[in-house]
Amino acid sequence: MPLFKTIIPNNYTTVFVWKIDESFDELLKGIQLTSNSLKRLNAMKSELHQRGFLSVRHLLKKAGYADKDLYYNSNGKPHLKDGKHISISHSYHFSAIIISNIEVGIDIEKNREKIKIIQNKFVNFERGFIYKDDDNIQQLTVIWGAKESLYKIYPYGGLTFKNNIDINSFKIKDKKTTGTIKFKDWNKKYAIHFQQLEDFTLVYALENLKNE
Repeated sequence: MPLFKTIIPNNYTTVFVWKIDESFDELLKGIQLTSNSLKRLNAMKSELHQRGFLSVRHLLKKAGYADKDLYYNSNGKPHLKDGKHISISHSYHFSAIIISNIEVGIDIEKNREKIKIIQNKFVNFERGFIYKDDDNIQQLTVIWGAKESLYKIYPYGGLTFKNNIDINSFKIKDKKTTGTIKFKDWNKKYAIHFQQLEDFTLVYALENLKNE
């Protein structure tokens, strides 16, 4: 299907979301891949992963870019050749990108019961505000997605979700909170936004500019 959703948090940031209804062959049409991207695509064992990869290239096209405009650094962090910041995520039949003039990160996750089992791996500071009147799976998925988004922002790697990233108090109805990366000489606060898309949670983080 075409673009599922566009979100404009401010006048220099845009989020693009794709719902992956198309087949692999349908997604292959209308985009041109670099030789490196073709190698990556062909090396993927899962068609679900391949379709996610291709849908991201369609999102790039919607944003006015081509596959050749995207590259990755040694830590696997994506960059655009024009210097704008980009972050990418896909999960099952959704994919999303965020493009901005400021530091950004994005994550989309399916809401699953499993997250309650693994919560001790990523919940620390947040334990004090998980609300009993909210959907526990959604709360935990927001926390995970927020931490994943912040992890993607940090350029050097080596962070742990549990010890180096804190997400501040929120309720599902708020649709926003803040989070902090604390690691070595890095101590920065970010705005976090989240929303439900069918049975998925979309979360994105933005550099917290002092003049906003």
